Amino acid sequence: MRRSLAGVALAVTSMVALSFLIPLAALVMSLVKEQGVNAAEQRAAALAPVLTLTTDPDALRESAASLDAADHLVVHLPRSGPLGTSKAPPALLKRAQQGRESISQEIPDGWICLQPVVLPGEQVAVIENFVPEAELTRGVKESWAVMVFLAVGLVGGSVVVADRLGAKVVQSSKQLAQASHALGRGDLDTRVDPMGPRELRDAGIAFNAMAHRMTELLAVERELVADLSHRLRTPLTALHLASERMAGTPESARVEAAVGELETELQAIIAAARTPLAVGPMGQGLLGTDPAADPDAGGSAAGSSGPRCEASDVVRRRTAFWTVLAEQQNRSCALDLTSEPTAVSLSDDDIAAVVDALIGNVFRHTAPGTPFGVQVVRTAQAVELVVEDGGPGIPEPDRALSRGSSTGSTGLGLDIAQRAATATGGSMRIARGPLGGARITVTFALAPSAPSGRRLRRPRTSRRRPVRGR
Repeated sequence: MRRSLAGVALAVTSMVALSFLIPLAALVMSLVKEQGVNAAEQRAAALAPVLTLTTDPDALRESAASLDAADHLVVHLPRSGPLGTSKAPPALLKRAQQGRESISQEIPDGWICLQPVVLPGEQVAVIENFVPEAELTRGVKESWAVMVFLAVGLVGGSVVVADRLGAKVVQSSKQLAQASHALGRGDLDTRVDPMGPRELRDAGIAFNAMAHRMTELLAVERELVADLSHRLRTPLTALHLASERMAGTPESARVEAAVGELETELQAIIAAARTPLAVGPMGQGLLGTDPAADPDAGGSAAGSSGPRCEASDVVRRRTAFWTVLAEQQNRSCALDLTSEPTAVSLSDDDIAAVVDALIGNVFRHTAPGTPFGVQVVRTAQAVELVVEDGGPGIPEPDRALSRGSSTGSTGLGLDIAQRAATATGGSMRIARGPLGGARITVTFALAPSAPSGRRLRRPRTSRRRPVRGR
């Protein structure tokens, strides 16, 4: 923008300067020429009274020398040669003598002025004054140089002033753009200092108000999530009491373990809801950051200093938890984990939330006895988590990905998986798998290499092992 404003100022000022400079230069040339011709005519007229008094050549030469030191003043006496070096063309001289008319005319080497003087006896003498070309343009180049210098100074000054004015606009625009990018990356504390023109100041004030309101709304939403999660502790307490009354029965240990697991997850939800806003890649995903569009967010942006985990380890642990329930419902579970490193830029809790959401959907939306499988595949640039089942499948995959749009479901499970994949620069797709039901593939981009001194646990080699229900 600064360059554009400077260019506009340069073009406009140059046009204005040229519109005045060209006529002014021509005027200076004309004035200098006119002054030289007038001076020549005045010298010729000043010598005319001397001719009326005397025609003595010596006196006339002395008078001409006093009027014109350059010896350009010449007297043509009748019936004698010129007193000096004549530059007048013979035709003009004859015309002045015979016609008795004053002649002032341009000739090839300069300007000639002829002034006839009538002597006693009706004789005509002619006073000639020649003005060389150099005298007709004396001082013109210097005047043009001064005008060009002033024009350049005017143009340069206008460009500098336009650049300074544009700098304020550009600085304010850049500050607003940087603050918008920072807000998009999840920095909710970013604000701008309103500056520049009135319109940009108003935009800065509106941006600060929007950011402040956004922070308030997100804080209220997170507190609401924490409060709602806390309210679930009441039925959890009742479940604890029920499990205690079941002590001694074969199912009491399993119920107590499930209740403890649920309480742990609930505590984690409450803690996450009350932490500062937009922490970690999943927090960025909640704020709508697109790692593919913004290289500073998600994916490699997490860098070696961000959250990291081995996806295979987390998938193995969470699948082991779900196999207990699978045995009770007579479901077969096939687990296939790669032996290669599967480091991704997410925390253990984020990957666990994805696994729990996908496997939980299998249990909620398929009948008992329906088989399912979990697989982790390592590719050149990504880690793929595949969860498939033998149920009826998902008839409308696009609608299923819409948060809260599925009939009889909140739609949060698939949304959690999709946000986790997006936070690393990956993706999620839904298809129909070999088991006949839904096949959900979540792709996580590989995390950057770990810094020196930091080692990630390598997953233990796992073969495909089916778990059969009893």
